[in-house]
Amino acid sequence: MKIFYLNPSYGEDFVRSARWAAKSRGRVQRHPEQALIHIAVLENAGHECKFLDAAAMNMGEEETVNEIKAFMPDIVIIHTTTPSIYNDINYAKISKKICNPKTVLVGAHASAEPEDSLLKSQGSVDFVVIGEPDYTLRDICSGMDTNLILGIGYMKDGKYIENEKRPPLDVNELPFPSWKHIDPKFYHDAGKLYPFLTLYTGRGCFALCTFCREPAVMDGRRLRIRDAKKVVDEMEYDLSLYPDLREIMFETDTFTAVPKHVKEVCEEIIKRGLNKKIKWSCNVRTDIDTSLLPLMKKAGCRMLMVGFEFGTNEQLQAVKKGTTIEKASKFVKEAKRLGFTIHGCFMIGAPNETPKSAQATIDFAKSLPLDTIQVSGIAVYPGTELYKWAKENNYIKAKDWTDWVDENHEQVTLLSYPQMSKEQIDFYIDKGLKEFYMRPSQMFRMFFNIRSFDDIIRKLYGFRSFLDYFSKNKRKA
Repeated sequence: MKIFYLNPSYGEDFVRSARWAAKSRGRVQRHPEQALIHIAVLENAGHECKFLDAAAMNMGEEETVNEIKAFMPDIVIIHTTTPSIYNDINYAKISKKICNPKTVLVGAHASAEPEDSLLKSQGSVDFVVIGEPDYTLRDICSGMDTNLILGIGYMKDGKYIENEKRPPLDVNELPFPSWKHIDPKFYHDAGKLYPFLTLYTGRGCFALCTFCREPAVMDGRRLRIRDAKKVVDEMEYDLSLYPDLREIMFETDTFTAVPKHVKEVCEEIIKRGLNKKIKWSCNVRTDIDTSLLPLMKKAGCRMLMVGFEFGTNEQLQAVKKGTTIEKASKFVKEAKRLGFTIHGCFMIGAPNETPKSAQATIDFAKSLPLDTIQVSGIAVYPGTELYKWAKENNYIKAKDWTDWVDENHEQVTLLSYPQMSKEQIDFYIDKGLKEFYMRPSQMFRMFFNIRSFDDIIRKLYGFRSFLDYFSKNKRKA
């Protein structure tokens, strides 16, 4: 089979692979690693595949259509997001007109809203993949009887049919991403060493955060960890493909959740001498076992991406984060003592949010010795507990899926509460960014952290992104 896998563009710099599908405030672009794992599974099954990341390349409709015409696929797979769903379905319609292939939607939005997506497609979409796509796509592309394919939704005789869900797969069976389909230099992030790649050390998450989309919709609540040797094998594989790589980002939400696994990965990195060849970074929770940090540092970990989320315990409890600001403060103190670069992730808009608590989050961020931060409105995506609660209580301001971003495809707040309006939430998001970055102490910290010409380039990229965002978004209280 000839298979065309499309990440469609949806406006300039739209990011599909991030936790919030939008034009990010930092103007970053995320690697489509999960899609490239799907591609690798299909290629291992003998299929001819073409992957097009039109979003990363800001490729318009005409260019994208020409790529489809040139390849003339038997099957077209299209990645979906909530705000871009109509745009994504349109490519299925276009594909049908070009060569009448089987069309398949993947991604968190289609997985959470399979029936709605199929109805909106008006017959242009044949299948929606629900949950992990890897083996489901393989079954579809092999021509398996539709009734036997686990994890799909489809229309039959005008009625929606949903097959039995596919059980979580063994992550140790998965191949490495088929990186040959992209150029890593298309993907920028002011916080990462350039060029960099991403790597998933596992799937699933045991945490109960009400806003988190991937465990609720795609990967499940059971944490499945790859064998430490396979993780480090993939690092070596990446370096063999791209010897000039400077950093690998462990994009897994919960890399540090199992201390034994972290120790095994770090020891394997040191054993193979990779800590002398490349730096790596990872996502961590604030309740990490801090005794792991010295070993992680020795193994080459440079930066920690930390989900602080909120600056009060009440807000953390409201989203079932399962940690406290006291643990966060203790963790940051130790991590900074060991010399880690720390990026803090914060949100405004928890279910019990007020202007006072929003300011408390801003003040908490400013009180910590963080190198960089991001501040977002809390994400409310279909399939999550928070979305269900907000919808039942009529707190979602959006009227249609396209309202999940603004007219410029920027991140935008979706919630509006009696005690705190949508406009106030948006205001405090921007207020937090300005108050954190515009402090003289923070400017000096960032300036004195410059160690190379590459650091200067990254800082300039971040500064330009900061100015670009605020030039287009001037919110009032």
